[in-house]
Amino acid sequence: MYCHDEPSGLRAIIAIHSTALGPALGGTRFFPYPTEADALADVLNLARGMAYKNALAGLDLGGGKAVIIGDPTTDKTESLLRAYGRFVQSLGGRYYTACDVGTYVPDMDVIARECDFVTGRSPENGGAGDSSILTAIGVFQGMRACAQAAWGEPTLADRRVGIAGVGKVGRHLIAHLLQDGAQITVADVNPAALDWVRRNHPEVAVAESADELIRTGLDVYAPCALGGALDDETVGALTASVVCGAANNQLAHPGIDKALADRGVLYAPDYLVNAGGVIQVGDEAAYRERGGFSFERARKRAEGIFDTMLTIIRLAGEEGVPPAVAADRLAERRMRDVARLRGILLPEGARELRG
Repeated sequence: MYCHDEPSGLRAIIAIHSTALGPALGGTRFFPYPTEADALADVLNLARGMAYKNALAGLDLGGGKAVIIGDPTTDKTESLLRAYGRFVQSLGGRYYTACDVGTYVPDMDVIARECDFVTGRSPENGGAGDSSILTAIGVFQGMRACAQAAWGEPTLADRRVGIAGVGKVGRHLIAHLLQDGAQITVADVNPAALDWVRRNHPEVAVAESADELIRTGLDVYAPCALGGALDDETVGALTASVVCGAANNQLAHPGIDKALADRGVLYAPDYLVNAGGVIQVGDEAAYRERGGFSFERARKRAEGIFDTMLTIIRLAGEEGVPPAVAADRLAERRMRDVARLRGILLPEGARELRG
């Protein structure tokens, strides 16, 4: 759905990929896309990723996403957010929104003044607050599982981890890794983010660029910024033997997962390991009328990403496919099985699932 409100300057697109498992849930990205076509391509890819993420996380939620076209530092206003909330409301609950790149908990509180289908709100407004905390926990658990498979122990102690992007999730991830005894190098295009790292974690090394980072002697590479981080050039230069990060849509094009596997690199499917945030906002939405959000309940579920990652690694080995393919198959199987249970008829082998 294209959303345009001239008085506020809102230009947005909402994409629903699947409601086979339940209402579509996915965050709202506020980003200065060069063209509307770029925004459309991004929202469609992100919506598909959310469908698979929610399915693999065991949530009774479908996949959707929204993008607001603009610079959040200059274009974000109360009237724009409220206008956007009215568009979400008009879908009648088929789509639930939450935070993403460029949107934050206070923004969700504003959107919720016009809309019932908002999660990721502030605790004082009945919400769960910052979802990046559990996102980082899930990524860390995915890394631990990869370490178990690669080196025989579920720890990053004395391993060099390179984090590309130290925003909301990357900062929490640094803390978990340091506590586990890892050595860390970071890169970010935002000088302020690197200044934060230098002030708060002087023991963390800083690379000049993401390009330099991937060529550093790494054990684990963690893309934690925007999508498309893994392309042919990156894979060719990568020194790490494990890739596990928080960014969505890390694979720049089909076939990158096979290229990684051919080089002996263990890739943790992004939508599996970064599902901690959606687990949190999903808990908030599901339990709003039944006692409210429980951080401990959501944390326990996010920590289960460790076991799911090990399952994906095992299935990939048994089926002779990259882990990304094994994860897709498991998610598609769940969507298909539940859709049939609910009486939503889908053709055999359907990959594009719609409620």
